[in-house]
Amino acid sequence: MAQTLLPGEVDSLSKSAQEMFIDGDEPPPRYIVKESKFGSIDSSPLSAPIPIIDISLLASSSSFASDEELEKLKSALSSWGCFQAIGHGISDSYLNKVREAAKQFFALPVEEKKKYSRAAGEGEGWGGDVIVSEKQVLDWIDRLALKVLPEDERKLNLWPENPTNFREILHEYALKINSILDILFKATAKSLDLDENVFLNQFGERALLIARFNFYPPCPRPDQVLGLKPHSDKSGMTVLLQDKEVEGLHVLKDDEWVKVPIIPNALVVNVGDQMQIMTNGIIRSPVHRAVTNPERLRISVAVSNEAEPEREIGPADGLVDENRPRLYKTVKNYAAINYECFQKGQIAIDEVKI
Repeated sequence: MAQTLLPGEVDSLSKSAQEMFIDGDEPPPRYIVKESKFGSIDSSPLSAPIPIIDISLLASSSSFASDEELEKLKSALSSWGCFQAIGHGISDSYLNKVREAAKQFFALPVEEKKKYSRAAGEGEGWGGDVIVSEKQVLDWIDRLALKVLPEDERKLNLWPENPTNFREILHEYALKINSILDILFKATAKSLDLDENVFLNQFGERALLIARFNFYPPCPRPDQVLGLKPHSDKSGMTVLLQDKEVEGLHVLKDDEWVKVPIIPNALVVNVGDQMQIMTNGIIRSPVHRAVTNPERLRISVAVSNEAEPEREIGPADGLVDENRPRLYKTVKNYAAINYECFQKGQIAIDEVKI
């Protein structure tokens, strides 16, 4: 759909959020959140204890330790759809290295970053929101999105060469996260009394692994502008490395926004829509958002997996019976459905309900 610009808006929309911050620009009208069915953006979020799961116990050979943690995992995913992961085996120093690589990339001159710009209509590369709707509210964020797996589908021309260790860090970190995801999918299946590979089989041998580096510049109007509008993820699961100091992630729980605190050396894991479909709604994909900060920039790194685009996914057979009928259709390329809905402010999971 063609983009319609308001008078005086052309220059601002040609800039990234970071450029607008550097130039001292007020957010253009297209960034202002006028209304939302998820409540006011300037309301204070609640502070509530987000579940904490020890990944090392899920992989433990001790049946008592693993059974207890499996119950905690099942409870966290069915009630919250997210948790803070500890015991994941990635050192704090390495997580800081990932954060630093992201920070160095976004600190590059704009002309350098433009070498990795996202092509029109594409999801990979550097840039802000893709315009898909005239009524779309834009996010105060710059992103670098890169496909890591399958390896033969990497677009290496979009992988930054500066900082010089960026590619090596991305490759190694993403594979570490992929191993954690394998543990989590198997553990989730076991917690539901299913074969441990039931979800991994649905994703397929050529499942996608996507890394997203998120840069939220300071914003002069945090009461009117979001870093990331309310949405649920299109993934199976997403693993988020938060900024070490600046909070900004909120999750919707019982129609109230809850602040996700920073826990040193923890990773935030949240279920995506594809797992909600596969578990027939037993596990919920939480709606979440990122708010802006008037004084401090924030960086996060998200790694998520998705089923092979042409592979059909649907509720696992063991989770459909006369007491719990099938809730979702069998779908292909759910990511495309989700992205279109996300930019229109709609919830994609509602589009695939039976």
